[in-house]
Amino acid sequence: MKKSVAALVAAATITGSLVSVAPAARAHDGVGVGIAAGLLGGAIVGGAIAASRPAPVYGEPVYVGAPPPPPPGCYWQRQRVWDDYYGVWRVHPVQVCY
Repeated sequence: MKKSVAALVAAATITGSLVSVAPAARAHDGVGVGIAAGLLGGAIVGGAIAASRPAPVYGEPVYVGAPPPPPPGCYWQRQRVWDDYYGVWRVHPVQVCY
């Protein structure tokens, strides 16, 4: 979506620069047309940005803070756990139920 919007903005900029080749401005031409064109262009680009959705986030849920309370008959205990990836012992909280 971002590439499409960027391509559209680039094409509109190039087209606008080619079309807007005009004779020298005169004092009686006014600035109303320029303001209207700026507002219209801003509305188009702003609408395209507002309609875009954020990128999806993939992964496991992350819990912030303390672990949830254990069910009845269970408790949390810190135990050494072997980490095969790094080849070291690590200490992790493990839920022990009886």
